[in-house]
Amino acid sequence: MPQADDKRTSSIERIEKGGRRRRLLAGGIALGAIGVAGALAPKLARAATRELRVGYQKGALSIVRARGVLEQRLALLGASVKWVEFTAGPVQLEALGAGSIDFGDVGEAPPIFSQAAGTPLAYVAATVPRPFVEAVLVPKGSALKQPADLKGRRIALNKGSNVHYFLVKLLEKHGLKYGDVTPVWLAPADARAAFERGAVDAWVIWEPYLAAAEQTLQARILANADGVVKNRAYYFSSREFAKNNADLIKIALEELGKLDEWAKARPNDYAAELATILGLPKNVLEVAVGRYHFGTVPITPAILDEQQQIADTFLDLKLIPKKISLKEAAPPWLA
Repeated sequence: MPQADDKRTSSIERIEKGGRRRRLLAGGIALGAIGVAGALAPKLARAATRELRVGYQKGALSIVRARGVLEQRLALLGASVKWVEFTAGPVQLEALGAGSIDFGDVGEAPPIFSQAAGTPLAYVAATVPRPFVEAVLVPKGSALKQPADLKGRRIALNKGSNVHYFLVKLLEKHGLKYGDVTPVWLAPADARAAFERGAVDAWVIWEPYLAAAEQTLQARILANADGVVKNRAYYFSSREFAKNNADLIKIALEELGKLDEWAKARPNDYAAELATILGLPKNVLEVAVGRYHFGTVPITPAILDEQQQIADTFLDLKLIPKKISLKEAAPPWLA
């Protein structure tokens, strides 16, 4: 029996030693976890207070907002989203310069003026070229048949906009100088009114105003931007925000890319959503959407060169006060 007692004693000792080892190991793991948590706490606190403030005009970003997908994805990073609506790109960029927003969408011209004014912006993505969504319109019974006929005519357009650059390049392509026409600086609503009453001979405009004028005024397209300019739209941020929050911007761009793919596959559904957002007839939006090319692409040196050409043109026209370098507005991750 002594041998049996010795065996039982030995087994008990082994169990007790194993228990002590497990308790020590568990204690070590707990201490380690406390240490890791302590190290991560400041980072988690910072993540929890991060916010992506999105400035948007009624359009694609409105649909992203309505679906709530950005909020869902950023919540996984402990970040939130704030949406701020604007009526035009220049106002969005003023808000960026004032530090009121972190991300937004805009046409090709406004960021050039903004950079020239000293806003520390960064281009973070671009759309594919969309030359069919801007055009020169003439009234139904106009005698103008080709762009060369615009010589000496009064043309309504937004000063310093994407259509301003388009008009300059269209005139050049057809042997005219910018001084050969008389620009009439009007916002879209006022330009339409002037066009309708015959106060101007032509109107350079973008979608969906373009399709609306065709359908309701029987206006005729004299020329679109195909073969003249690329007419991209851009997504922007501030250089500082893009540098420190590339992960948030990446997610926003991924959701925009997904929306592009959906719109490409289901253009009529996309038009229906836009019609509701913009308060326009669905048939107008179907025409407008049919002219879009969908796709979100990274910023490249070649794309920045496109913007540089626009900036240099605006400098020649004395629309901006100084020469700017688009390389200074490259996203921080572009090598």
